[in-house]
Amino acid sequence: MKTYGLIGFPLSHSFSKKYFTEKFLNEGIVNHRYELYPIEQIQSLPELLSADATLAGLNVTIPHKVSILPFLNEIEEAAEKIGAVNCISIKRLEGEVYLKGFNTDAFGFEKSLVPLLKSHHKKALVFGDGGAAKAVKYVLEKLGIAYLTVVRKPIENGILYAEVTPEIFSSHTLLINTTPLGMLPHVDTYPEIDYSQIGPQHLAYDLVYNPLETAFLAKAAARGAVIKNGLEMLHQQAEQAWDIWNK
Repeated sequence: MKTYGLIGFPLSHSFSKKYFTEKFLNEGIVNHRYELYPIEQIQSLPELLSADATLAGLNVTIPHKVSILPFLNEIEEAAEKIGAVNCISIKRLEGEVYLKGFNTDAFGFEKSLVPLLKSHHKKALVFGDGGAAKAVKYVLEKLGIAYLTVVRKPIENGILYAEVTPEIFSSHTLLINTTPLGMLPHVDTYPEIDYSQIGPQHLAYDLVYNPLETAFLAKAAARGAVIKNGLEMLHQQAEQAWDIWNK
């Protein structure tokens, strides 16, 4: 038996469990299972690993993408640059557990974003500054797209929501929500920006996928913007995770 799973807290829903359970069934992959591990404190990870010797890989979600770093034996180059991990391969060598961290957020985001980009998408507004935002910024830098980080509380190299002027909206035509705002069950929440400044030249991308159209995307679409949710990104991430676990 090989076991894979998702760690995070809370885990009210999981794309990954449904995806991999269906994958194992549809592709006739026997003796494989995918479980949810709602651990509140990352310090519980060693206990989880020792409790189940069949664990071969983990996905990592909020709030552990950064706090998990000290527990890893190795980190791939992209994840190290991003400073966040959301996928772990687990090897057991002579009784010792060896953990290697990867970041599939960047891979999935880039794959799903690039086909939508137009020549005028030269600057972006990134809402939020968590682990997912780090992967988004890594991809934007790779693509040569300048960005501003927009947050609720002052940070270095960031601006507040109230500081996003009409001029900034006009020049920053790629809008990316990396926060959990709008995710079930809090579907009435959204980044507090002036949506009247959004127009057909804007591309609004929300990493949230549940619901498929968040309040952020609905408001942007109502102003004529092109919109994209995080579902394709998740599919891309899942396939890369599977490749990582089966190298």
